[in-house]
Amino acid sequence: MDTSSANAPHPAAPGERPAHLMDPAGGCPHADNARLLAAGAVTPVILPGGIDGMAVLGHDALRDFLSHPDVAKGPQHFTALAEGRIPEGWPLRTFATVPGMITADGADHRRLRTLVSSAFTARRVERLRPRVELVTAGLLDGLAEAAAAGDGVADLRRHYALPLPLGVICELLGVDPAHQDRLHRLSALVVATDTTPAQAVAANRDLVELLAAIAADKAAAPGDDLTSALLAARDEGGDRLDQAELIGTLLLLIVAGHETTLNLLTNAVRALCTHRDQLALVVEGHASWADVVEETLRWDSPVSYFPFRYPTRDLTVDGTLIPRGTPVLAGYSAAGRDPGAHGPDADRFDVTRTATAKHLSLGHGPHYCLGAPLARMEATLALEALFTRFPDLDLAVPESELPRHAGFVGNSVRTLPVRPGG
Repeated sequence: MDTSSANAPHPAAPGERPAHLMDPAGGCPHADNARLLAAGAVTPVILPGGIDGMAVLGHDALRDFLSHPDVAKGPQHFTALAEGRIPEGWPLRTFATVPGMITADGADHRRLRTLVSSAFTARRVERLRPRVELVTAGLLDGLAEAAAAGDGVADLRRHYALPLPLGVICELLGVDPAHQDRLHRLSALVVATDTTPAQAVAANRDLVELLAAIAADKAAAPGDDLTSALLAARDEGGDRLDQAELIGTLLLLIVAGHETTLNLLTNAVRALCTHRDQLALVVEGHASWADVVEETLRWDSPVSYFPFRYPTRDLTVDGTLIPRGTPVLAGYSAAGRDPGAHGPDADRFDVTRTATAKHLSLGHGPHYCLGAPLARMEATLALEALFTRFPDLDLAVPESELPRHAGFVGNSVRTLPVRPGG
């Protein structure tokens, strides 16, 4: 079904704010964010396929919206979906329809979140520290070898930022390492916004089939891992976790469990390499590696615009009406540089910043990122180990030449060629 004409945006009426066309190919969001935010905290947007939506950009408005009792995640609240105007191959359909925590509300959301929350407590995450340190050391050896074979240049994203969080989340879930490359490739397609309908349908089908096969293997031979625990909870509780919820939960954990940290690490290394004064402050002990992680999350959020939430009634947010059932993007990258929350120098990377507001880049409210402790631990350890091993590490090409992430959901670059030195 072609939605481009049925949902073509209407010209703005006099006095109305014109809708911003979301670029499916992505690109650096910050210039557009600054321009949009200067005109107000909420903006109408045009999603792929001509679907009308909204984006909440301002920090305070987004914080309130994310925790508002009349805002939901369930697909039954998405008017265009309920009316049959969202085709099967729409690139954002998975975000709206995948069963599991990401599209559940109320008691259902609490039930699903409880099933996996024990694996991500601060105490459980801390027990993973020795394993993360061991994996990190091995990956640094691999980065050095890749640079030696590549005239001193290696892709840090491929050899370091990706395999660390992907390996850890797959180990937590008990996923065979042989599946990791395919899981990442399919995950990247699922979260991209520039895929064709055929690509989107095929990627979702293949990913669901792969996750079902992984779950079936675990059902036949359970282990001491989160997938086995989820299967046991389903078996014991009967209706606590059905097959679709199980697959949706695995999809969410794998995608969110590595894509966000991958972008966070990549963005942090870019920031430090292009702000050597800030790196020096950390090395000299004037700021911590944890400070780097928090400032990167604020200044260059690994997720730019996250789909979707829907008002369950007409809702006015910061003076702007968002009609019931409208798909709303959470503008994390915009909120992170909102001068109203972070001061007039909000666009400056400063690891010693005294926060005037806590960033929202890991979410807020009932759907706050369950893996936040793990992401923070992985990123902090990885950055300290990287710059301790390679204190002169720097970008191998100008930052302006780095290819951007494909889509407006994730916010990063596709490759990060570096010269480790040493």
